[in-house]
Amino acid sequence: MKFTKIEVVVLLSLFVLGAVATLVFTQQTGMQEEKRKHWKFQSIDTMKNSRDLAREELLDPNFPKEIEKQIADIAATGATHVAIGTPYDDEFLPVIKLWTRTARQHDLKVWFRGNWSGWEEWFGYKRIDERKHTENTRQFILNNSNLFEDGDIFTSCPECENGAGVELGNNFSIIEYRKFLIEEYTVTKGAFAEIDKDVTANYYSMNLDIAKSVMDRDTTRSLDGVVAIDHYVNSPQQLADDIVEIAELSGGQVVLGELGAPIPDIHGPMNEEAQAEWLTESLRLVSELREVEGLNYWVNKDGSTALWRVNGTPKPAVNVITQYFGGK
Repeated sequence: MKFTKIEVVVLLSLFVLGAVATLVFTQQTGMQEEKRKHWKFQSIDTMKNSRDLAREELLDPNFPKEIEKQIADIAATGATHVAIGTPYDDEFLPVIKLWTRTARQHDLKVWFRGNWSGWEEWFGYKRIDERKHTENTRQFILNNSNLFEDGDIFTSCPECENGAGVELGNNFSIIEYRKFLIEEYTVTKGAFAEIDKDVTANYYSMNLDIAKSVMDRDTTRSLDGVVAIDHYVNSPQQLADDIVEIAELSGGQVVLGELGAPIPDIHGPMNEEAQAEWLTESLRLVSELREVEGLNYWVNKDGSTALWRVNGTPKPAVNVITQYFGGK
């Protein structure tokens, strides 16, 4: 088929216009995607159910439906991870597997934020020491390699200071705690290397006062350059300022292991609209900080900071977190 010169010019013009339109659309879409990707990961915590009700879940044949609803709601926000607080003891392994399996069905990675019940004597378990904690953690990873996927996060001991008896102002206590964290991380990282899984394992969240004392630059480097804090403050600006401060002190990137509102003793009375306003301002400020690697909102349901009401319906704060997480 032959084309006239005019037809050739028209076809070329249409081709160029189409290519330009595609390029513009691609750039705009890319900018929108980039705008949404504030953090390396973004998570919502389920601790009030996945940990506090872990023993009840073992006995409740209807609880899988509740887990399905909670995981589906979290996935719809655009979260990359769901944080599961179920203890690592053998008794609770069926519960961990159920939460994890449901998360996979909704294309979520898992942030394992449980612990050994004996560390803080949960569920009537007897106290375990640092050596036993590290040994148990290594064996748990090796024995349950199929539980993990590349991209997951594993914290063997959230707010580990609660069971370690760290004393602020006691230099010996601080030094020993640093040694424990570094040894625990070394063993944990080695165990994941043995099972050939790319799982982040250095988010040992702690409260800010502990972090200021423990996470000096040498310790932060030993934990591969990350300091994780569970941090609740009244003011969104204070939250941002504290992040910058601990990043400067430690020399590392910051992970917010927990943030949320309202905590009654900190935020006072706060209705649902005020909660949404607090979260909007907090996420706006945090999203502007290069120091923040990722965050985990605490908690999804059944706590004072809950995003969903007891009946499962969303509060206004869900729209806020969905906007920042880039969900539906």
